[in-house]
Amino acid sequence: MTTEPTRPVVLLVESRRATFTDHVLARDDVEVVLLRFDSVPLSEEYLARTAHVPTFTLDTSAPLEDEAARYLRWMKGSEGLPRPRFFCNPNEALQADAQRFAALVGLPHLSQEQVGWVRNKMTMKDRYAQLAIPHAAYRAVHVLDEVVAFGDEHGWPVILKPVDSDSCIHTYRLDSPACVAGVPPLDAALRWMVEEYIEGREFQLCAVIADGVVLDAYLSKNPVPILQVLEGKINANITYAPSEDLPVDARALAQELTDGLGLPYGYLHGEFFLTDDGRFVMSEVAARLSGCEVPMNHGLAYGFDFLHVVLDTYVGRVPVPVYTRDRAVGDLLLPTAPGRVVHISSEEELLRMPGVIGARLTARCGDVLDPPRASHASTGYVHVEGATADEVEERMHHVLRHFELKVDEEPGS
Repeated sequence: MTTEPTRPVVLLVESRRATFTDHVLARDDVEVVLLRFDSVPLSEEYLARTAHVPTFTLDTSAPLEDEAARYLRWMKGSEGLPRPRFFCNPNEALQADAQRFAALVGLPHLSQEQVGWVRNKMTMKDRYAQLAIPHAAYRAVHVLDEVVAFGDEHGWPVILKPVDSDSCIHTYRLDSPACVAGVPPLDAALRWMVEEYIEGREFQLCAVIADGVVLDAYLSKNPVPILQVLEGKINANITYAPSEDLPVDARALAQELTDGLGLPYGYLHGEFFLTDDGRFVMSEVAARLSGCEVPMNHGLAYGFDFLHVVLDTYVGRVPVPVYTRDRAVGDLLLPTAPGRVVHISSEEELLRMPGVIGARLTARCGDVLDPPRASHASTGYVHVEGATADEVEERMHHVLRHFELKVDEEPGS
């Protein structure tokens, strides 16, 4: 006879960003079964320290229906194995397959229509149009001539990107037809779109949802629009202090999106612009944790265990966040460059700089760096605090002025 577990059991999809996974596994009030997609690269160190956790490794070369049936057989045939009743996927790239797998094995999930709204950037904007949410004009494209036609119709610059891109991968700002001529032919394996370029300040919106209600929302500013970090500009996200005046009603905006997307619980992440003439333009939205260290910024700024609150919503709870701090906190991604590292500022040096409360380097002397053209490319990050978001930004610029990275080009590069 199967007994009901005394603690909620969640099937958690693994992600290459292990911060959330580690946090969940450290809790003693939930049980975890890991869903491991064999397409996700995981370090040997991570695999070793999670070896004790019940894990179902999904064969991505097999039909998803077959893998779901195999999972159910594994559950039925493994005595003492926790039986998940809840599901959580923090992995953006796996959203469609992960949610469909959850549906196939009888766990809570987003519908495939909802997955389209939060994953496909054209379907997303179609939904904005239905909800009367302001957004950039856009169009599907298959060849570069269609990009030129869109730019001539809507004005230059334009943004060219895959419909399911993240971290600005394969994303380009094109200022004129001449710029389009320098772009290689569009990869037919990807679905492409072109959209208006929005000139303005960019912001990040995060919210925690339970029973369809936004428990609270948290706003961050980007010192420059994210796409500009590919040009070497400052790469940072800064959570406003709880007492700061915000440029929008973050909770009301989050609730409007939650209602429109039909999200019952979990994490909502969005990006939007405020133009110089005061217009609001929604950019993108996702139903998963924000990238980089944004969730940690919120917890540090407000003084609470943000990730604890997030997971609670995925296991049927309605948490009540209790805040103990009032400060702004941001994460600054440290610059990178191709080549062999011969010198890099130490974590100790970074921690001595004004406002720096945390530092983590991902590169060491002797490492060979080959950074991708992506907004997450870095040699690590620092957390920086201040009384206001503007003070945090000033302190980040101080860090960048004093951070040192020296590389030697690799032979043949």
